Amino acid sequence: MATQRSNPFCLSVKGHVKMLRLALSVASMTFFILAQAPEPYIVITGFEVTIILFFIILYLLRLDRVMKCLFWPLLDIINSVVATLFLIILSVLALLPETTLYTIFGGVFALLTAVICIADSALIYRKLLFNPSGPYQKKPVRGKEDT
Repeated sequence: MATQRSNPFCLSVKGHVKMLRLALSVASMTFFILAQAPEPYIVITGFEVTIILFFIILYLLRLDRVMKCLFWPLLDIINSVVATLFLIILSVLALLPETTLYTIFGGVFALLTAVICIADSALIYRKLLFNPSGPYQKKPVRGKEDT
Protein backbone atom coordinates (compact mmCIF):
# COMPACT_ATOMS: atom_id res chain seq x y z
CA MET A 1 0.00 0.00 0.00
CA ALA A 2 1.54 3.29 -1.08
CA THR A 3 1.42 6.17 1.34
CA GLN A 4 0.33 9.54 0.07
CA ARG A 5 2.68 12.33 1.07
CA SER A 6 1.42 15.86 0.94
CA ASN A 7 2.93 19.19 1.80
CA PRO A 8 2.25 20.45 5.29
CA PHE A 9 -0.57 22.97 5.38
CA CYS A 10 1.75 25.86 6.27
CA LEU A 11 3.90 25.23 3.17
CA SER A 12 1.02 24.91 0.71
CA VAL A 13 -0.48 27.70 -1.40
CA LYS A 14 -3.77 27.27 0.45
CA GLY A 15 -1.93 27.70 3.75
CA HIS A 16 -0.18 30.86 2.59
CA VAL A 17 -3.48 32.35 1.39
CA LYS A 18 -5.17 31.54 4.72
CA MET A 19 -2.28 33.05 6.70
CA LEU A 20 -2.36 36.21 4.55
CA ARG A 21 -6.11 36.41 5.03
CA LEU A 22 -5.67 36.10 8.79
CA ALA A 23 -2.97 38.80 8.87
CA LEU A 24 -5.06 41.25 6.83
CA SER A 25 -8.15 40.60 8.98
CA VAL A 26 -6.18 41.18 12.18
CA ALA A 27 -4.73 44.41 10.75
CA SER A 28 -8.20 45.60 9.73
CA MET A 29 -9.65 44.81 13.15
CA THR A 30 -6.73 46.53 14.87
CA PHE A 31 -7.22 49.70 12.82
CA PHE A 32 -10.96 49.69 13.57
CA ILE A 33 -10.25 49.29 17.30
CA LEU A 34 -7.69 52.13 17.25
CA ALA A 35 -10.12 54.37 15.37
CA GLN A 36 -12.92 53.57 17.82
CA ALA A 37 -15.06 52.71 14.81
CA PRO A 38 -18.67 51.58 15.19
CA GLU A 39 -19.04 48.22 16.89
CA PRO A 40 -20.28 46.30 13.80
CA TYR A 41 -16.97 47.00 12.06
CA ILE A 42 -15.03 45.47 14.94
CA VAL A 43 -17.46 42.57 15.41
CA ILE A 44 -17.47 41.55 11.73
CA THR A 45 -13.68 41.59 11.49
CA GLY A 46 -13.43 39.81 14.85
CA PHE A 47 -15.73 37.03 13.64
CA GLU A 48 -13.66 36.77 10.47
CA VAL A 49 -10.45 36.42 12.49
CA THR A 50 -12.05 33.75 14.68
CA ILE A 51 -13.36 31.71 11.75
CA ILE A 52 -10.08 31.90 9.83
CA LEU A 53 -8.18 30.84 12.94
CA PHE A 54 -10.60 27.91 13.32
CA PHE A 55 -9.97 26.74 9.74
CA ILE A 56 -6.20 27.14 10.10
CA ILE A 57 -6.17 25.03 13.28
CA LEU A 58 -8.47 22.50 11.60
CA TYR A 59 -6.13 22.10 8.63
CA LEU A 60 -2.93 22.20 10.73
CA LEU A 61 -4.08 19.39 12.99
CA ARG A 62 -5.60 17.55 9.99
CA LEU A 63 -8.93 17.32 11.77
CA ASP A 64 -10.68 17.66 8.41
CA ARG A 65 -9.43 14.15 7.59
CA VAL A 66 -10.52 12.79 10.96
CA MET A 67 -14.02 14.33 11.01
CA LYS A 68 -15.37 13.04 7.71
CA CYS A 69 -19.00 13.67 8.63
CA LEU A 70 -18.73 17.21 7.21
CA PHE A 71 -17.55 18.21 3.75
CA TRP A 72 -14.98 20.79 4.86
CA PRO A 73 -14.08 22.26 1.46
CA LEU A 74 -17.73 23.21 0.90
CA LEU A 75 -17.90 24.88 4.32
CA ASP A 76 -14.66 26.70 3.52
CA ILE A 77 -16.04 27.99 0.21
CA ILE A 78 -19.29 29.12 1.85
CA ASN A 79 -17.27 30.91 4.53
CA SER A 80 -15.13 32.65 1.91
CA VAL A 81 -18.13 33.81 -0.14
CA VAL A 82 -20.06 35.10 2.89
CA ALA A 83 -16.94 36.78 4.28
CA THR A 84 -16.32 38.43 0.90
CA LEU A 85 -19.82 39.91 0.86
CA PHE A 86 -19.60 41.17 4.44
CA LEU A 87 -16.11 42.61 3.99
CA ILE A 88 -16.97 44.42 0.77
CA ILE A 89 -20.00 46.02 2.41
CA LEU A 90 -17.94 46.83 5.50
CA SER A 91 -15.12 48.42 3.52
CA VAL A 92 -17.50 50.53 1.43
CA LEU A 93 -19.23 51.76 4.58
CA ALA A 94 -15.88 52.51 6.21
CA LEU A 95 -14.45 54.35 3.18
CA LEU A 96 -17.44 56.42 2.05
CA PRO A 97 -17.93 58.95 4.85
CA GLU A 98 -15.19 61.31 5.93
CA THR A 99 -13.64 59.45 8.82
CA THR A 100 -10.37 59.16 10.64
CA LEU A 101 -7.22 57.85 9.03
CA TYR A 102 -7.34 54.61 11.03
CA THR A 103 -10.87 53.89 9.82
CA ILE A 104 -9.73 54.41 6.23
CA PHE A 105 -6.81 52.02 6.80
CA GLY A 106 -9.22 49.49 8.33
CA GLY A 107 -11.50 49.79 5.30
CA VAL A 108 -8.61 49.35 2.88
CA PHE A 109 -7.36 46.27 4.73
CA ALA A 110 -10.93 44.89 4.81
CA LEU A 111 -11.13 45.36 1.03
CA LEU A 112 -7.79 43.57 0.59
CA THR A 113 -9.09 40.76 2.80
CA ALA A 114 -12.15 40.47 0.55
CA VAL A 115 -9.88 40.09 -2.48
CA ILE A 116 -7.91 37.37 -0.70
CA CYS A 117 -11.21 35.67 0.25
CA ILE A 118 -12.07 35.48 -3.45
CA ALA A 119 -8.67 33.96 -4.19
CA ASP A 120 -9.13 31.47 -1.33
CA SER A 121 -12.52 30.33 -2.58
CA ALA A 122 -11.15 30.04 -6.14
CA LEU A 123 -8.31 27.79 -4.92
CA ILE A 124 -10.68 25.51 -3.05
CA TYR A 125 -13.15 25.42 -5.95
CA ARG A 126 -10.37 24.55 -8.39
CA LYS A 127 -9.26 21.71 -6.13
CA LEU A 128 -12.80 20.38 -6.05
CA LEU A 129 -13.09 20.56 -9.83
CA PHE A 130 -9.91 18.56 -10.33
CA ASN A 131 -11.10 15.89 -7.91
CA PRO A 132 -14.92 15.94 -7.92
CA SER A 133 -15.31 12.59 -6.15
CA GLY A 134 -13.98 14.10 -2.94
CA PRO A 135 -10.95 15.96 -1.68
CA TYR A 136 -9.09 12.93 -0.39
CA GLN A 137 -10.31 10.05 -2.54
CA LYS A 138 -8.27 9.19 -5.59
CA LYS A 139 -10.30 7.18 -8.11
CA PRO A 140 -9.37 6.55 -11.70
CA VAL A 141 -11.48 8.41 -14.23
CA ARG A 142 -12.94 6.17 -16.91
CA GLY A 143 -13.22 7.61 -20.39
CA LYS A 144 -16.20 7.03 -22.67
CA GLU A 145 -15.63 4.53 -25.43
CA ASP A 146 -16.52 5.67 -28.92
CA THR A 147 -18.54 3.07 -30.82
